Amino acid sequence: MPDTLPTVAVLGTGTMGFAMAANIAKAGIGLRVWNRSRGLAEPLAKDGALVCDSPAEASEGADVVLTVLANEAIVAEVVDKARDGLGKGAAWIQSCTVAPDGSRRLAEQADRLGVEYVEAPLLGTKEPAVAGELTILAATASAPTRQQVQPVFDAVGTRTVWLDHIGQPSALKLAYNAWVLTTVEGIAESLTLASALGVDPKLVIDVIGHSGLDSVYVQTKGPKMIDDDLDDPSFPLQAAAKDAGLITDAARAAGLRLGIAETVRERLDSAVHDGFGHADVAATYRVSRRVGT
Repeated sequence: MPDTLPTVAVLGTGTMGFAMAANIAKAGIGLRVWNRSRGLAEPLAKDGALVCDSPAEASEGADVVLTVLANEAIVAEVVDKARDGLGKGAAWIQSCTVAPDGSRRLAEQADRLGVEYVEAPLLGTKEPAVAGELTILAATASAPTRQQVQPVFDAVGTRTVWLDHIGQPSALKLAYNAWVLTTVEGIAESLTLASALGVDPKLVIDVIGHSGLDSVYVQTKGPKMIDDDLDDPSFPLQAAAKDAGLITDAARAAGLRLGIAETVRERLDSAVHDGFGHADVAATYRVSRRVGT
């Protein structure tokens, strides 16, 4: 651990970024924040954050810059806008879910900007982010940078899994999300099938709960699907659809065809097309239910 805490700039204070920034401030770490819509960042001022008008302003004097943004293209754009504020020796933590090749492209951008790149996709949604209980999958080419960023990881999460090479955390995140999205779609289809066959779908949740296959996801997403309580997202469906595209594209590039993942991608894309992109990922059930009727 470093002798002194770093000053951190958080670029992007949406659902995840806001929660992470709040926990960084609670840890006593100096905090500067920026968001494209300034109003989303302003409440962090009460936690001691300096709310800035540009990525470059937020990055001035920061030892660590943390990007919590929607996709690779936006990350690259925002970090390029931050270039005038990036100081020598700064570390850039990139937490967005991107393809392994995308992370390597961002690492090359970091080299051009003269900052140390830390690939750090996150395991966890809104609730773990608020609680400071995320898992961070991380890699960096610079061993000293691990110590530089660890106080940030400790503030936002309970576990950091360090991997050896850039690209590996993103690969692991895609494999993890393939399981998550398959689970969500499986719950949706099981509930739809039960309803179509004249069985109360609540019984599906009940019998799974008393089996060896129970999970927190089943017990949280399942009842929300049944109650149609899906418009306050912990994992927005449009983000899940983006990730499903990354999963299937990466699989195809590796010479694989993942049948379940391909179906999940189609279902999520249909849900976005039907206007459910801002709902929770569990809103895939709305599409499944309509198909089943």
